Amino acid sequence: MARTKIRIFVSENADDDVAAGENVLRWIRPPTAPVTLRFGAFRQTVRLSAGEPADGLRLPSTTAARLGLQAGVRLLAHYRADTRTLALGPLIGVLINRAQPSDELRLFGAATGFCREFAEACRRYGACVFFFTPDELSTTTAVEGWSWNGRWRKSAFPIPDVVYNRLGSRRAENLPTVKNFLREARNRFGVAVFNARFLNKVELFAALKRDPRCARYLPESAPCRDLATLRHFCSKYPTVFLKPVHGSQGRGIMRITRSRNEYVCETTLLAGVRRRSYPTLADLYQAISGTLKRRPYLAQQGLRLISADGRPIDMRVLVQRESDGRWSITSIVARIAGNRQFVSNLARGGVMCRLREALERSDLPTERRVETVARLRKAALDVARGVEQTISGHFAELGIDLGVEPNGRVWLIEVNSKPAKTVGTDAPSSPLRIRPSTHRTVRYAIRLAGF
Repeated sequence: MARTKIRIFVSENADDDVAAGENVLRWIRPPTAPVTLRFGAFRQTVRLSAGEPADGLRLPSTTAARLGLQAGVRLLAHYRADTRTLALGPLIGVLINRAQPSDELRLFGAATGFCREFAEACRRYGACVFFFTPDELSTTTAVEGWSWNGRWRKSAFPIPDVVYNRLGSRRAENLPTVKNFLREARNRFGVAVFNARFLNKVELFAALKRDPRCARYLPESAPCRDLATLRHFCSKYPTVFLKPVHGSQGRGIMRITRSRNEYVCETTLLAGVRRRSYPTLADLYQAISGTLKRRPYLAQQGLRLISADGRPIDMRVLVQRESDGRWSITSIVARIAGNRQFVSNLARGGVMCRLREALERSDLPTERRVETVARLRKAALDVARGVEQTISGHFAELGIDLGVEPNGRVWLIEVNSKPAKTVGTDAPSSPLRIRPSTHRTVRYAIRLAGF
């Protein structure tokens, strides 16, 4: 399979043939026989005529419009002689929550900066990307989406080669239009969809418990459906956490501690932490039972994590697939809980810092720090492979939250299949820094598309 990078030109005459430069025509034997032009799910039989420049491909205006392509775009192209197919692209679709056409600077809200960054990375690699929302899913033959070329432009695109699922809410992900589109894209067009779905905490811990590599990192966990479950955990552990099964950003987490005369329940709220005491566990359960009935919760063994000035520390490890499909660690950062908080989420006042800095500020013994970093890296890769092998869905990046006890033992806290990508939404003319995580995602998407 031959591959090169070409520039797209657009002919004003809609009846013109597709004209190819010598960098493409040298592959075609015989050059006068028809070939199949492919872009995403688009297929069209064409005859190629000779054209200039050598790295150019000139499309009739009607064809360019159907593909959503603008003149001047540079794309990868490869030719398969056995099927006489000339493929352009790859075409990558990024599924995102919503668009605000009235505000170009923040077209996708807080995700706008990331979308520009991702589009610029695709441009450098020779891929074409568009961003679309559940509102654009009216058919399964084409998609209305937004592309970036110095400014945002909306147009129709074929069904892409690859869909990168960046939906940030379970509600959006469970919309019938979204489910139907992704199912049809996979089954009808063979589209690769990655970051397939949010993870369920109960499903996650139950699945990883079956993987011998991962079981050692798991605190005891179970769905909290009744007082008996809560009593079991509180009898074994001085601290117990109750976590919303479908929660995120630390919302609604409860910490239960017991002393000689009472049980204390602390709950994370928007305004801080609410603290209430109860004389018996039955009284505590009665107070929270309504919450447990409205939404599912996971009971989990409390951990005594390393801390800085009494504020617990955990680590977020970003694990991504390389272009060859192997899992690799992109970054490790530490998060220190905010003042009077027992969770380290940034949305709850947590502070992010470098891993080395956090360990130096922590109560982890100095002699254990180097070994602990190695343990964190191994644990993150073990968990990523465990998710791949035990949980349905195609995942290409995972935000893995790990905790460390003062004795150096590493624990799994949570796995996020939609790790945050927010960057600043500077003016469109501002220069962009493309992060290593974005480079890796684009390279992996190109590989999935067969380019």
